[in-house]
Amino acid sequence: MTSTAGAMEELSTPRCWDLLDSCEVGRLAVCTGGYPDIFPINYVVDDRSIVFRSAEGTKLAAAVLGRAVAFEVDEYDPDHGEAWSVVAKGPAIELGPVVDLFAAADLPRFPWHASSRPRYVRIRPNEVTGRRFEVSASR
Repeated sequence: MTSTAGAMEELSTPRCWDLLDSCEVGRLAVCTGGYPDIFPINYVVDDRSIVFRSAEGTKLAAAVLGRAVAFEVDEYDPDHGEAWSVVAKGPAIELGPVVDLFAAADLPRFPWHASSRPRYVRIRPNEVTGRRFEVSASR
Protein backbone atom coordinates (compact mmCIF):
# COMPACT_ATOMS: atom_id res chain seq x y z
CA MET A 1 0.00 0.00 0.00
CA THR A 2 1.39 3.37 -0.95
CA SER A 3 -0.22 6.04 1.15
CA THR A 4 0.34 8.91 3.48
CA ALA A 5 -0.76 9.05 7.11
CA GLY A 6 -4.51 8.58 7.38
CA ALA A 7 -4.83 7.79 3.67
CA MET A 8 -7.34 5.38 2.19
CA GLU A 9 -6.63 3.10 -0.75
CA GLU A 10 -9.31 1.84 -3.14
CA LEU A 11 -8.61 -1.85 -3.76
CA SER A 12 -8.64 -3.42 -7.21
CA THR A 13 -11.31 -5.99 -8.00
CA PRO A 14 -8.78 -8.86 -8.12
CA ARG A 15 -7.40 -7.80 -4.71
CA CYS A 16 -10.97 -7.67 -3.32
CA TRP A 17 -11.52 -11.27 -4.47
CA ASP A 18 -8.22 -12.32 -2.88
CA LEU A 19 -9.35 -10.82 0.43
CA LEU A 20 -12.81 -12.41 0.14
CA ASP A 21 -11.10 -15.74 -0.46
CA SER A 22 -8.87 -15.26 2.61
CA CYS A 23 -11.76 -15.28 5.09
CA GLU A 24 -14.31 -17.85 6.23
CA VAL A 25 -16.93 -15.68 7.93
CA GLY A 26 -18.68 -12.58 6.63
CA ARG A 27 -21.91 -10.66 7.07
CA LEU A 28 -24.91 -11.03 4.79
CA ALA A 29 -27.16 -7.96 4.59
CA VAL A 30 -30.74 -8.45 3.39
CA CYS A 31 -33.99 -6.54 3.58
CA THR A 32 -36.76 -8.20 5.63
CA GLY A 33 -40.14 -6.61 6.11
CA GLY A 34 -38.86 -3.29 4.80
CA TYR A 35 -35.94 -3.18 7.27
CA PRO A 36 -32.30 -4.15 6.88
CA ASP A 37 -31.03 -7.22 8.68
CA ILE A 38 -27.53 -8.68 8.95
CA PHE A 39 -26.51 -12.30 9.46
CA PRO A 40 -23.03 -13.70 10.09
CA ILE A 41 -22.38 -16.59 7.69
CA ASN A 42 -19.67 -19.11 6.94
CA TYR A 43 -18.92 -19.06 3.25
CA VAL A 44 -16.52 -20.07 0.52
CA VAL A 45 -15.49 -18.27 -2.67
CA ASP A 46 -16.13 -20.33 -5.79
CA ASP A 47 -15.70 -19.12 -9.38
CA ARG A 48 -16.04 -15.40 -8.53
CA SER A 49 -19.11 -16.07 -6.40
CA ILE A 50 -19.88 -16.51 -2.71
CA VAL A 51 -21.52 -19.77 -1.61
CA PHE A 52 -23.09 -20.45 1.77
CA ARG A 53 -25.47 -22.94 3.38
CA SER A 54 -28.69 -22.06 5.12
CA ALA A 55 -31.67 -23.61 6.81
CA GLU A 56 -35.13 -22.48 5.81
CA GLY A 57 -36.11 -19.22 7.44
CA THR A 58 -35.74 -15.46 7.30
CA LYS A 59 -32.15 -15.39 6.02
CA LEU A 60 -32.80 -17.80 3.16
CA ALA A 61 -36.11 -16.24 2.14
CA ALA A 62 -34.80 -12.67 2.23
CA ALA A 63 -31.63 -13.60 0.33
CA VAL A 64 -33.24 -15.43 -2.57
CA LEU A 65 -36.57 -13.60 -2.79
CA GLY A 66 -35.18 -10.07 -2.60
CA ARG A 67 -33.75 -8.10 -5.49
CA ALA A 68 -30.16 -8.18 -4.21
CA VAL A 69 -28.01 -8.68 -1.14
CA ALA A 70 -24.84 -7.14 0.21
CA PHE A 71 -22.02 -9.21 1.68
CA GLU A 72 -19.13 -7.79 3.68
CA VAL A 73 -15.84 -8.98 5.14
CA ASP A 74 -13.24 -6.93 6.94
CA GLU A 75 -10.16 -7.16 9.08
CA TYR A 76 -8.26 -4.95 11.49
CA ASP A 77 -4.56 -5.33 12.24
CA PRO A 78 -3.80 -3.36 15.43
CA ASP A 79 -0.07 -4.14 15.24
CA HIS A 80 0.23 -2.31 11.91
CA GLY A 81 -2.62 0.16 12.39
CA GLU A 82 -4.35 -0.93 9.19
CA ALA A 83 -7.83 -2.15 8.33
CA TRP A 84 -9.61 -3.22 5.18
CA SER A 85 -13.18 -3.86 4.11
CA VAL A 86 -14.65 -5.55 1.03
CA VAL A 87 -18.32 -5.35 0.02
CA ALA A 88 -19.95 -7.49 -2.68
CA LYS A 89 -23.44 -6.62 -3.98
CA GLY A 90 -25.71 -8.57 -6.27
CA PRO A 91 -28.38 -11.23 -6.61
CA ALA A 92 -28.47 -14.40 -4.53
CA ILE A 93 -29.91 -17.60 -5.95
CA GLU A 94 -30.66 -20.89 -4.30
CA LEU A 95 -28.82 -23.75 -6.00
CA GLY A 96 -31.23 -26.26 -7.42
CA PRO A 97 -29.91 -28.45 -10.22
CA VAL A 98 -28.45 -31.65 -8.80
CA VAL A 99 -25.08 -31.07 -10.49
CA ASP A 100 -24.79 -27.65 -8.77
CA LEU A 101 -25.72 -29.14 -5.41
CA PHE A 102 -23.11 -31.89 -5.69
CA ALA A 103 -20.45 -29.36 -6.67
CA ALA A 104 -21.41 -27.08 -3.76
CA ALA A 105 -21.36 -29.99 -1.30
CA ASP A 106 -17.69 -30.60 -2.20
CA LEU A 107 -16.63 -27.01 -1.45
CA PRO A 108 -14.57 -26.56 1.74
CA ARG A 109 -16.74 -25.04 4.48
CA PHE A 110 -16.14 -24.73 8.19
CA PRO A 111 -19.50 -24.13 9.90
CA TRP A 112 -19.61 -22.78 13.42
CA HIS A 113 -22.80 -24.62 14.28
CA ALA A 114 -23.65 -28.22 13.44
CA SER A 115 -27.37 -27.65 12.80
CA SER A 116 -28.85 -28.84 9.54
CA ARG A 117 -28.44 -26.34 6.70
CA PRO A 118 -29.52 -28.27 3.62
CA ARG A 119 -29.98 -25.29 1.29
CA TYR A 120 -27.14 -23.79 -0.75
CA VAL A 121 -27.12 -20.17 -1.89
CA ARG A 122 -24.78 -18.52 -4.39
CA ILE A 123 -24.23 -14.76 -4.55
CA ARG A 124 -23.04 -13.64 -7.98
CA PRO A 125 -21.95 -10.06 -7.30
CA ASN A 126 -22.27 -7.45 -10.01
CA GLU A 127 -20.24 -5.07 -7.86
CA VAL A 128 -17.23 -5.77 -5.61
CA THR A 129 -15.46 -2.87 -3.91
CA GLY A 130 -12.87 -2.58 -1.20
CA ARG A 131 -10.79 -0.14 0.79
CA ARG A 132 -7.68 -0.38 2.91
CA PHE A 133 -6.91 2.42 5.32
CA GLU A 134 -4.75 3.45 8.22
CA VAL A 135 -6.52 3.46 11.56
CA SER A 136 -6.27 6.65 13.54
CA ALA A 137 -4.34 6.20 16.78
CA SER A 138 -6.23 8.93 18.59
CA ARG A 139 -9.80 8.76 19.83
